[in-house]
Amino acid sequence: MPQPFLEGFTHRLADETDADGIAALMDAAIGELQRGFLSPEQVAVSHSIMGLDRQLIADGTYFVVHETASGRRAACGGWSHRATLYGGDHSTAQRNHALLQIGKDAARIRAMYTHPQFVRRGLGRYVLSLCEQAARGAGFRRAELMATLAGEPLYRACGYQEIERIISASVGGVDVPGLRMGKAL
Repeated sequence: MPQPFLEGFTHRLADETDADGIAALMDAAIGELQRGFLSPEQVAVSHSIMGLDRQLIADGTYFVVHETASGRRAACGGWSHRATLYGGDHSTAQRNHALLQIGKDAARIRAMYTHPQFVRRGLGRYVLSLCEQAARGAGFRRAELMATLAGEPLYRACGYQEIERIISASVGGVDVPGLRMGKAL
């Protein structure tokens, strides 16, 4: 199946040299794009679970998208054949490095972020299609993800359906909601 294409942008698999830039993109996205969906306190707590997961980079399943003209990082996201559904390097409670069973388990769509300067240009759909295509190519028939409230409209528009609503983080009485969603590939 051919690679998806979005005019004005290029993509590649991330490597360890991308880690700091990806982390900065994620911080900007968490701080800006969750507003309107979460309180400032919930956004602060979101930083305790969201962020860079270097395992995705090491596994070769994490994409970074650059604006062609400027070379700036515009978006990122990946998929995983491991059991972890969400969370960054620092959120150890959600981590499970066990390998999923192809044909039985759902691949994980992970750590999807768009830089606030690049929203509403189709980058979320672009990265999601890269991830779905790669997971399908690896033999997975389903995908699951943990959506933020800000990401929920995109995932619904791309065919994901609600599995369950959860509290994805809770610190000092401040709860951050999450939505586990799934889709056939």
